[in-house]
Amino acid sequence: MTERMPRLLLIEDDERLAPIMIEYLGEAYDVTHRADGDAGLATALAEEFDVLVVDRRLPGRDGVEVVRGIRRARIATPIIMLTALGATDDRVEGLDAGANDYLVKPFEFAELLARLRALRRTYTANDSSLTIGSWEFFPEDRIIQSPYLGPVALTPKETELLALLAHSPDRTFSRSQILSAVFTPNDLPGTVDTYVHYLRRKTEESVVLTVRGKGYRLGYL
Repeated sequence: MTERMPRLLLIEDDERLAPIMIEYLGEAYDVTHRADGDAGLATALAEEFDVLVVDRRLPGRDGVEVVRGIRRARIATPIIMLTALGATDDRVEGLDAGANDYLVKPFEFAELLARLRALRRTYTANDSSLTIGSWEFFPEDRIIQSPYLGPVALTPKETELLALLAHSPDRTFSRSQILSAVFTPNDLPGTVDTYVHYLRRKTEESVVLTVRGKGYRLGYL
């Protein structure tokens, strides 16, 4: 029996880019395409998918509202949001709305596929938790379950930082990338180091790995 291809919902209105994405992604996914936010949200609510790719700027209902609508319906399917180059506020707003990752246009298709693979490795459709080594992370509850001491409460920013790393476990994030995704433009790069320290103090040193000269990534793959 042939194994079914994972289902991917692409919500993208660019008439030139969308057909290329459908063809490229179609090699690994069963792609359903919608060209506006209203139709995209309706499809996401009516059908089951393994992963979603949502453009930030859409006609009808924009990408952030699409993501918010999906999360309000308690659908936990992983979402990658596509954003315009340099639009930091768009990326932050998308992640705050419930997107798991973002990719800046223009992008390489190989990177998009790698991000999708990373998301699907850490995602389990019937469980809202993420496994990080011997720890169990519950982003919605802002809790990480210690294998030794039980549940450990995290602050909102600690949760956002750990979720960013956990949803892309094979990706190294620079301080500037973490700063734009999790914190505000007024925060300094040292804020990232401070919150990494907070996470390590609450969990263990190896939960977040320092990649010398590059930034941080999840310590367990």
